[in-house]
Amino acid sequence: MLKRAFAIVAFLVVPVVVPGATPKCAAADDAARVGVLIYGGTPAGIAAAVAAASDGDQVLLVEPTARLGGMATCGLSHPDFRTFEGLNGAFLDWKRRVLRHYQQTYGSDSQQVIDCFRGTHAEPKVSLLVFEQMLAEQSGVRIWRERWLACVQTTGTGAAKRIVSASFSDRLGKQHTATAHEFIDATYEGDLLAAAGVKYRVGREGRSEYDESLAPETADGQLQGYNFRLTATREAANRVVPAEPPGYHREDFVGVLPLLESGRIKTVFGYPHACLFKAHIPRLPNGKFDINDVSRGLVRLSLPGENGAWPEGDAATRRRIFDAHLCWDVGLLYFLQSDEAVPAKYRDEARQWGWCRDEFTESSHLPPQLYVREARRMAGQYVFTEHDADHAPADARAVLKRDAIAMGDYGPNCHGTAHEGSRFGGKHTGEFYKSVSPYQIPYGVLVPRDVANLLVPGACSASHGGFCALRLEPIWMSLGQAAGHAAHLARVANASVREVSVDQLQSRLHADGAATIYMSDVRSGQPDFAAVQWWGTAGGFHGLAPLPAKPGQRGKNITGQYYEAFPNHAAELDRPLDAALAERWRKLAAELRLPTDRLPSADGRLSRGDWLRAAWKLHLRSTQ
Repeated sequence: MLKRAFAIVAFLVVPVVVPGATPKCAAADDAARVGVLIYGGTPAGIAAAVAAASDGDQVLLVEPTARLGGMATCGLSHPDFRTFEGLNGAFLDWKRRVLRHYQQTYGSDSQQVIDCFRGTHAEPKVSLLVFEQMLAEQSGVRIWRERWLACVQTTGTGAAKRIVSASFSDRLGKQHTATAHEFIDATYEGDLLAAAGVKYRVGREGRSEYDESLAPETADGQLQGYNFRLTATREAANRVVPAEPPGYHREDFVGVLPLLESGRIKTVFGYPHACLFKAHIPRLPNGKFDINDVSRGLVRLSLPGENGAWPEGDAATRRRIFDAHLCWDVGLLYFLQSDEAVPAKYRDEARQWGWCRDEFTESSHLPPQLYVREARRMAGQYVFTEHDADHAPADARAVLKRDAIAMGDYGPNCHGTAHEGSRFGGKHTGEFYKSVSPYQIPYGVLVPRDVANLLVPGACSASHGGFCALRLEPIWMSLGQAAGHAAHLARVANASVREVSVDQLQSRLHADGAATIYMSDVRSGQPDFAAVQWWGTAGGFHGLAPLPAKPGQRGKNITGQYYEAFPNHAAELDRPLDAALAERWRKLAAELRLPTDRLPSADGRLSRGDWLRAAWKLHLRSTQ
């Protein structure tokens, strides 16, 4: 009891900073001038900072909390992707570094290396360490921590409107102002875009607006539910007993008892169903688990309907929502462990679990950020909808986007936007999980219609249904990487972000190992990667396989939510180039204004790869 009492005191005195709505701007105390200012040290913000700095820009990365990495270092250790073949760019670089960390720390044959799942599953403290190392390598990146947006100064109107500077408050109330040529909003909430007067939406569109099957019949203000991604362990030496959270009331949790007694809940921790806490598989290194909301479960950690005021709420409003979710998510486990009314079977199991002593040491071993799955969504130059992740007509591939600057392979998914009935045995509404083939993401989702020097990879331009496909950390990192390179191109050209050459941006991304289309057999780092990405993004690999019997057909399941490569998405460069495909490719080459008379002819021996390499060389010459 003495240990538990101290844990409560520690928890109560540790502040958790959450960004709030922007107060009235005061005079600045100091100033900084940079090429690119990024608000939000999320994975998208980190990727943007590394990209812009690697291009030669001076970058200021401003993070409103004390901890960089957003949800990727605050409990979301089990990232949402379907296949290893889809990993690319900044996300893949980060995960390769994670793998090297475990190899160097524990040995190449260690259990930790096995459990990190090729580097994709890291303990939060390791994710943070690697992110910090990536940023430290870039001498052009300066970081401001625990400074949140106070105001934005703009000039001009309409399409010529520009952000001039932004001011940020610190814990002492002092303001710090920075001027920049280009700005990037990498927050989950879209706080910078809102302060700059960019148009945005909160809530769901009606079905008729974009003809989306995932949309409700009429528009509303509902948001996807939030919860904490807790990091837990059963390792006794590293286990901390959960303390009673502030605001806890026993009567809030007794409703779980009939469910336990009925047997409808099989375990406290499990995967994927019939449990109270989803313990993602495979587990993390060193006996840790990423704990999440149970999709379509009888009891949920997410609280849709309780988060509606978050996107536009001030600091006090967001703090209230944060505390309510913390009390519910943590209080449920505390009740199961401590209340004598809980059947012994479940109480004994619950007591085997606790928080990790070596994680989140500054916030009583609990994540300092709430999982904000959706907040504001920019109304940008292109609105990504459910249809952008659908199959192209009669094709194994998704609809072609020649202006793509990123890709994803997970598919639209929503943990629910409202709740009906009791928290115990009721159900979330607005919940969906749609299988799709890997899809492309166009540049326009980053670009506002009305501010010339702002890019938005976090609260990007999408419908609710479309955003539910983009709201994943691997994709956010890809969008951040694209935003960083695009900001550099806009600054060098002294042009609006709307005028950035997508061809140039794609070339820079491909050189950086970032994919703009899913290719299962030619991955980042391989010699033909850039050529295959260029040709595939132009449409060269569309129409080679028919629509599968099951839309979004995946490969063989590996474990949990992870699969082998999507079928019919390979370049097959060693395969002989047949006459029909040669004719199609020649027509595409002509459309791309390549000198087709200098391309090789299909003779039965020429491979796809040989032809493509010849076309790639002609393309490179044309762009020099």
